[in-house]
Amino acid sequence: MVTQPLSRPTLELNPFTVGSLQNPFPVEDQIREAAPIVWLSDLNVWATGRYDLVQQIFLDHETFISSHGTGLTNTALEKNWRKPSVILEQDQPEHTKTRKVMSKVLSLKVVKQLQNEFQQAAYELVDALCEVEEFDAVTDLAEAFPLQVLPDAVGLAPEGRQYLLKYANLNFQAMGPKNALYEQALQDAAKATEYVEWQMDRKNLDESKLAGIIFAAADDGAIAQEQASLLVRTFLSAGLDTTMLGIGLALKALAETPWAWQLLSAEPKRARSVFEETLRTYAPSPFIARTVGTEVDFGGVTLRPEEKIINCVSAANRDPRHWERPAEFDIERDIRGHAAFGYGIHACVGQMMARMEAESVLRAVAEKVQSIELIGEPQRKINHWLRGYDHMPMRITPK
Repeated sequence: MVTQPLSRPTLELNPFTVGSLQNPFPVEDQIREAAPIVWLSDLNVWATGRYDLVQQIFLDHETFISSHGTGLTNTALEKNWRKPSVILEQDQPEHTKTRKVMSKVLSLKVVKQLQNEFQQAAYELVDALCEVEEFDAVTDLAEAFPLQVLPDAVGLAPEGRQYLLKYANLNFQAMGPKNALYEQALQDAAKATEYVEWQMDRKNLDESKLAGIIFAAADDGAIAQEQASLLVRTFLSAGLDTTMLGIGLALKALAETPWAWQLLSAEPKRARSVFEETLRTYAPSPFIARTVGTEVDFGGVTLRPEEKIINCVSAANRDPRHWERPAEFDIERDIRGHAAFGYGIHACVGQMMARMEAESVLRAVAEKVQSIELIGEPQRKINHWLRGYDHMPMRITPK
């Protein structure tokens, strides 16, 4: 129900209930269509799902700041469970320093150097799955591949990697309300937080890998040593889940869209288009929040300092004002401009790496597999700030 208290377009709904997380698109549609910007009274935050406004918020980093947290918690007013990210939760000028380092770590040159190694690993994994034909497309492929190649590339120690998913789950549950999902994640990640503190320590990293570039920047004085460790933490908390979920969502979409699978199977170079359209249609990272830095009239309402606003990325990616047939998975559409990686100075610094990982998997599947099908009901992931599946029974027929 839409009401108008204090001249604010208001919605009495919560996108973070278990029911909403299980069936998110109707809730997002309500937020997007109710008004350009709505007040979510259950959460005391603003939200928008309009494509143009989401883009403007991303681009206006001076009005909509990141340093007070990119989840619902205003970390300038409330204590957070972890130290802030030195890249995701920084404003200028500090953000420029750390992003410059991470941009070097994840540059096009570095990604290209890793491409052959990642592609070979994808071929080997898909070959193994072709031997069994029936498997869990999430745990055995979408998660297994990034968990193998990215920690190796970063230079993480072999031990303890089983904690990565629990730590990341906590990181993204903590972006939402502090409810039972958050409390359970906090409990489940008790040992994982200890592991991450240990793994961030320079002496526990292989500096011949990507971590070495980060600490070399600290040695040169570009960033502090503590900032270098926190940049490594970014790989542990935000560098895996969205890629894994994106791969799983792509596989599900292909299994459910035969014509798209046939195109990819015939032309594996379409792997990029498949992944990009997956990100647009299903957005594994559906929300990102900003804090209002200065009073501003925006989207027909007045926003005041320290108020939170949720950028509903998934809703923007399905905004009929911008996209034709927005709910349809169409790998032949012009996908440029989707909001899944953000825009501006805070656009995802790891997007080239994520694309390369996903393309490696999808290309391997396209080249080695004749057919794919779901053989059971996928189990949806219930996480405040992530979207995808925990399990997905699948059968493939090798070529």
